Amino acid sequence: MAAERPPQVSVNRPNTLSVGTIVWLSSELMFFAGLFAMYFTHRSVAGPEAWSEASSVLNVPWAFTITVILVLSSVTCQMGVFAAERFQGRRTGSLLDVRRWGMNEWFILTYILGAIFVAGQMYEYAELVSHGVAISASSYASVFYITTGFHALHVIGGLIAFLFVTGRSFVAKNFGHLEASAAVVTSYYWHFVDVIWIGLFVIIYWVR
Repeated sequence: MAAERPPQVSVNRPNTLSVGTIVWLSSELMFFAGLFAMYFTHRSVAGPEAWSEASSVLNVPWAFTITVILVLSSVTCQMGVFAAERFQGRRTGSLLDVRRWGMNEWFILTYILGAIFVAGQMYEYAELVSHGVAISASSYASVFYITTGFHALHVIGGLIAFLFVTGRSFVAKNFGHLEASAAVVTSYYWHFVDVIWIGLFVIIYWVR
């Protein structure tokens, strides 16, 4: 009587691209943790009253508006990921029918929203400088520009990634696993950037 073979167990290896992205984002999290620590350290040294007076020049409604735009871009980004997971790179119907949009349409919309956010930040910087709040005006101004400026650079990096992913999708003859994986890891980065900004908005604009 032949011996029974043991049941075969399949091992699914993790996606190396996703794992690498998560590890890299962990290092980025430590970087922003240092920026948060710098902010609170300067705030404790300056005192709550002086800090509140310095932050009174901020345009909170404007910052809230661009924050909503950035959060909406995270939603459109995820819709693009859902399309990529269906291996749908392009729309299959009218441009006005968002239900038939592919990854490219959703990611282009995400890029537009992200670009509006960056332009909104630049407008805020110009408005603050016109009121005499330059980066060298005070410790508060230095911390404000450093924390929000580094975040803006990360947003710009995400915008470049969207251009790369959508361009790769247009060039590819068939939308496959490589294109879908690139879309997924780009969404990891974009969601990370959005969450970091929500934290910055709360501590800079909300907590006085």
